[in-house]
Order: sequence, then C-alpha cells, then structure tokens
Amino acid sequence: QVQLVESGGGLVQAGGSLRLSCAASGRTFNRYAMGWFRQAPGKEREFVQCITWNGGRTGSADSVKGRFTSSRDNAKNTVYLQMNNLKPEDTAVYYCAAVAYSGSFCDTLSRQYNYWGQGTQVTVSS
Repeated sequence: QVQLVESGGGLVQAGGSLRLSCAASGRTFNRYAMGWFRQAPGKEREFVQCITWNGGRTGSADSVKGRFTSSRDNAKNTVYLQMNNLKPEDTAVYYCAAVAYSGSFCDTLSRQYNYWGQGTQVTVSS
C-alpha cells in the first residue's frame, strides 16, 4: 500500500511558478513510477507528467512541455512537479499517482495507476 499526499497548490498570477510536492508513505517508493494528472471543472482528468522509478525518464503532455518538470527524491519519498510560466488554462486540481513498476518508461494513462492522492488546487489568474 502506498499513501500519497500532495501539497504546494495555490493561487498564482499568469506567468508565475509553483512547485507541487507529493509525499509517499512506505519503504518501497523507489519501486514506483509516478504520474501527475489534473482535472479542471467540467473536464475529464488528463495526464500532465510522469517519471520513472529512478527519475531517469519522464513523460510530458504537449500542453505543458517546456514549462513543467517532474523530479523525485527517493530518499525523501517525494516527487515534485515544478510548474513555470503558468497559464489560466493550467487551473485545475492536480493529483499525483503511483504504480508499482520499475521499468524504463512511465505510463500516461490514468487507469494504469493504482494509488492516488487527494489532490491540490492550482488556480492561475489572468
């Protein structure tokens, strides 16, 4: 079992930055690939970024490529989402997710992830 807790959301002006954190419980965090997803009001949950178990590879949605970066610190059981040059369309609840997988890629499909955090709100004003 893995429990995930996101933090770092808030209100920011367009062009600003935020860093989300996702703290995981358990001693086997380094065996999990991690994903970031978001859901805006009235929209389906969408993929944002993912990162492999060792941080060696990441995946990114086209909408955030070049602006968002995922990283992880396995010693701290934490994964991060650095969000720069935020836009109003980035406004959403952001979720981190985990799947037990130690391979060389990370999945972009939400259904592949077994564990989810409660989400953190990010609001970008214009």
